Amino acid sequence: MTSQFAPMAEPPYYVVIFTNKHNAPDDADYETAGQAMEELAKTMPGYLGFEAARGEDGFGFAISYWESEEAIANWKRQAVHLEMQKRGRSDWYEFYNVRIAKVERAYSMKTNKMGKENSK
Repeated sequence: MTSQFAPMAEPPYYVVIFTNKHNAPDDADYETAGQAMEELAKTMPGYLGFEAARGEDGFGFAISYWESEEAIANWKRQAVHLEMQKRGRSDWYEFYNVRIAKVERAYSMKTNKMGKENSK
């Protein structure tokens, strides 16, 4: 899973929040599949970015950003992604939740090397 922040897009845009509990958090096959899904998502029209994290207890989240609800629907129907969804239900997840929301306002903060705050 990626450990970087997604680029900040100009609102409005959409976010898919996928929270989950993994059965075996140190599963290398799962990590490989997750990286492949991230790379595949980048090729989809309307993709804006991705962020993810997982704790040692298996709880994790993946957040993807999209230009439109149509782009999200196209990603959900993508053939390889459909296969990974099936595999997730049968092999990887104890549970999961998916939430989709429209982002109407967004801002960020980054501290510069001198310890001073730079806000957008």
